[in-house]
Amino acid sequence: MQSPSEILADIWTSAGGDPSSLDALTLTGEEPQLPSSFRVAAAAQVSVAASALAAAEIWKMRSGEAQGVSVDMRHAVVECRSERYLRVDGKPPPPAWDAIAGVYKVSDGFVRLHTNFPHHRDAVCKVLNCKPERDAVQAALMQWDGEAFETAAYANGGVVAFMRSHDQWSATPHARALAALPLVSITKIGEAAPKPWPAGNRPLAGVRALDLSRVIAGPVAGRTLAAHGADVLLISGPDLPAIPWLTIDTGRGKLTSFVELKTEQGRATLRELLTEADIFSQGYRPRALASLGFSPEETARINPGIIYVTLSAYGAAGPWAERRGFDSLVQTTTGFNHAEGQAAGVDGPKELPAQMLDHATGYFMAFGAMMAKARQAHEGGSWHVQVSLAQTGRWLWNLGRVAGGLDTRDLTGEAVMPFIEEVDSGFGALRSVRHSAILLKTPAFWARPAMPLGTHPPQWPARE
Repeated sequence: MQSPSEILADIWTSAGGDPSSLDALTLTGEEPQLPSSFRVAAAAQVSVAASALAAAEIWKMRSGEAQGVSVDMRHAVVECRSERYLRVDGKPPPPAWDAIAGVYKVSDGFVRLHTNFPHHRDAVCKVLNCKPERDAVQAALMQWDGEAFETAAYANGGVVAFMRSHDQWSATPHARALAALPLVSITKIGEAAPKPWPAGNRPLAGVRALDLSRVIAGPVAGRTLAAHGADVLLISGPDLPAIPWLTIDTGRGKLTSFVELKTEQGRATLRELLTEADIFSQGYRPRALASLGFSPEETARINPGIIYVTLSAYGAAGPWAERRGFDSLVQTTTGFNHAEGQAAGVDGPKELPAQMLDHATGYFMAFGAMMAKARQAHEGGSWHVQVSLAQTGRWLWNLGRVAGGLDTRDLTGEAVMPFIEEVDSGFGALRSVRHSAILLKTPAFWARPAMPLGTHPPQWPARE
């Protein structure tokens, strides 16, 4: 089984990183840290470390100064559950799930429903022709077999998952298509002159990133860029549903504006912001932004030299490329819940002890964005970075299993306390998880407090 350092070396070199840069990195801590048969703690540490090493590399390009980078495994895995440790004015998070979200039996197994957004809940109830109540949903689902329900729900705008074993998943045409893709894809999509680095005393100082994402993975990527000094502007719509607790946790370090992309005026505002952006990071449903005039190619025409970052649930190739999805559903579809359930000796699905596909994918998005930005500064071009929850899942699966890992005790509040900081925000006093990567010369921190969505005008702050 590969060590975390070896896992990271593979990711680093496959993205074009200089192997000698790995000498600056120190990884501390031992597996396992959380109760799981999968290497969730190693995945946390490696994904955070990849993003931190990319930031250090950019700082070396900008300043000529090398620096040590270290990531502690426990701190990283705590940060990959940051939403559960957030406290606002001392209060813990509200219940994370909608009343009918979760696991149900069907005629041939189990399905998982994700109904936190009202339109997703409505879609499920429409397909099942039942009230949004657990007993009614369960009774209706017993009339379905899992794959037929999954297909019908997606066709009607719902997001659900039929629980498959890893072997069942691997046999699907979609899983076979994913097997040909890299973990983080970085491709050149246009010609442009290299852009000089702006002035500044942090790795991403003066770098402007548009963040068009919600929930966890995309927002974690933006939060990570902000931790290294980028000006991150979170763009959301006044009518788009959001999960408030996640907005607070992942909003640290960002400016936040409302832009209504359904109007020509809103699209014009985004185009204007885009002309001065360096990174355009988005987690919309596949093709949704392309239909509004913001495909990777169109964006590169508006701003040659842009780094365009695409997050999807199921990857860019294969029959499910257009499918919406969330971490919990991808875990269910691709075999994690089945395998974890078997390891625990339970009949049915068991979740991983963290939304690890989401968090790790967020750090890989930030890593890809920074590696592409470094290439842009060196050789020019416009670049497209692609990551997906399913591809991160494939990577995590291939790291191997932890014998007896489910016997590990979960982390106590006491174990987590060393990683908590207290800061003010637009929501009240926050207790939240500090960034887990330590950079010796350019410490990671969030210079801006988390603020309610739409707080700021849609414009860039002046550069230094």
